[in-house]
Formats: sequence, C-alpha cells, structure tokens
Amino acid sequence: MLKMGATAVAAAVLIGAAGFAVGQMMADPVPGLFPYDDAERVANGAALYAENCASCHGEQLEGQPDWKQRDADGYLPAPPHDAAGHTWHHPDEQLLAIVTLGTEAIVGGGYKSNMQGFGDVLSEDEILDVMAYIKSTWPEQVVATHNEINARASAYE
Repeated sequence: MLKMGATAVAAAVLIGAAGFAVGQMMADPVPGLFPYDDAERVANGAALYAENCASCHGEQLEGQPDWKQRDADGYLPAPPHDAAGHTWHHPDEQLLAIVTLGTEAIVGGGYKSNMQGFGDVLSEDEILDVMAYIKSTWPEQVVATHNEINARASAYE
C-alpha cells in the first residue's frame, strides 16, 4: 500500500511539473525564427517582399482574389499573408520550408501549387527577413497566437 501511495505521489508530481512547464511555455511563448521585432531586418524583408513576393501575394499582403478556390488547372491562387490569411496558422519551421523549397515539395503527393521555392533566389537570412516583415504587420493578438503555435511546435522537437 505504501509503495502504491508513493507511486501515486510521484505521478502527481510529474503531472504537475509537466502542467507547469506547458503553462509557462504558453504564458511566455517562444517567438520562433522570424526576427519581427528587429527594425532593420523587417525593413530589409519589406524590400525583398516587394521585389519577390508582392506580384503574387499583393503589395498589401492581401493575396489574390478567391484564394480558397482552385482555378481551372487545379491551382489555388496566392493566399494573403495579412491577418485574414492562414500564414500565421503555421509554425515558423514549416513556413521557412515552404518558402525555401516550394509548396509542392513540402506537401507532396501530387499537390499542385504555383508557389516556387526561393531557396535558390534568396538566402535563408533573406527569407527570414521577408517572414519577419510579414509577421510584423499582424495585429498583436495574431502575433501572440503565432508565438503560441511556435511554442507548441518546438515542444515536439
């Protein structure tokens, strides 16, 4: 009986510690890879975005019209990167991979996308700067939610 009680206490301590760690992680989420609070990198990202991304994703990050509806060839139009879009629903690592390698390479399985990879066009730091620019435009609550998504994703690494 004593051994069983000690096991229950040990389990309760472990569960409590895990709950505390998750609570701390959510209260102080990891900001992720994108240096969205670095003004110099955000400015560089804005220039790179205008040069490489705006023609498809819009000058104001608004995306293409009807971005959720496939065209006659089966491709989705470029989504918005503002708060109305879904970019912030994905952790930084996944977004970096999509921009670097292209959507088709990441999704696989014959998925069709016009989103090319930019790994041969931009350096990793330049891609991070573009993503920092995009994230810097989101409302505070969206940034906080995205940071929580990053924290959850890093908890599984």
